[in-house]
Amino acid sequence: MHAGSCGSCVRRLVAPPWKSGLTRMAAGTRGSWPWGSLLVLLGLVSTAAAAWDLTSLRCNFGAFCECDFQPDFQGLECDLAQHLAGQHLARALVVKALKTFVQDPAPTKPLVLSLHGWTGTGKSYVSSLLAQYLFQGGLSSPHVHHFSPVIHFPHPSHMERYKKDLKSWVQGNLTACSRSLFLFDEMDKLAPGLMEVLQPFLGSSWVVYGTNYRKAIFIFISNTGGEQINQVALEAWRSRRDREEIRLQELEPVISRALLDNSHHGFWRSGILEEHLLDALVPFLPLQRHHVRHCVLNELAHLGLEPRDEVVQAVLESSTFFPEDEQLFSSNGCKTVASRIAFFL
Repeated sequence: MHAGSCGSCVRRLVAPPWKSGLTRMAAGTRGSWPWGSLLVLLGLVSTAAAAWDLTSLRCNFGAFCECDFQPDFQGLECDLAQHLAGQHLARALVVKALKTFVQDPAPTKPLVLSLHGWTGTGKSYVSSLLAQYLFQGGLSSPHVHHFSPVIHFPHPSHMERYKKDLKSWVQGNLTACSRSLFLFDEMDKLAPGLMEVLQPFLGSSWVVYGTNYRKAIFIFISNTGGEQINQVALEAWRSRRDREEIRLQELEPVISRALLDNSHHGFWRSGILEEHLLDALVPFLPLQRHHVRHCVLNELAHLGLEPRDEVVQAVLESSTFFPEDEQLFSSNGCKTVASRIAFFL
């Protein structure tokens, strides 16, 4: 799933600056500071503090702080239509939620979306497109913050430190720019407890910790609910219902139940579910053979290659499908398409 005529698709994961900043800070304290370096550091800190204060004042008391937030909904819709295979519900829900939120000059709360589905169905792809088409710098924008539990919160024993760091990072960056995007990947691998520090930022209060945060966007991604979504899709197929006839109302209850029952999910007892702070549960349906074929053709086009039937067929034959009897849905969706193509060129 790559962008073509709609623009280039960026799927690079960017580590939050606070992670590297803390690493540099820790490394610096292991040695002694030369006086010259110390003076330079003090100068940089003073300059940064002055700039921070000006930005904070402008963003807290002015309604014009958009930073590099430059939404391109036409480009987003074009890219989703051409390259997001088999996800009519997710495409419509995400675009509608974003448009409604961005066009509101004074939203009462941040936009909070939770993306759910089987691996390889397009959740990370959509989140990367949101960064690309909402911010001039895409995932490289200083106002787009991507968190991974494996990279940024790997040790449950350090939870209290993580809570303090995350709260400071979110608060500080919303002070610098109210138009910020926070992406939390693999929520089903995040140790419970951390997300409770986000609860005050996600509600409908006007100000939290002295920070204007109502124009922020929070995206949470997980596989939780994927099996339940797959079952609904399978039952629809067995009933000879068209895939596009599946409605959000059929999927929301099963996703909610899967979240509430999963004690290993990052939302567990965080108050986020209990206080109904999620604006939408976005379901991603399992992909069938023709969807995987679509992904293969997109990847070949991205590589500048002509579509070759033998390559497409080889990738499909090397992929696994389930259930065992029907062989209907791809086990890995489109996640491994790019790497598989390399074997057959």
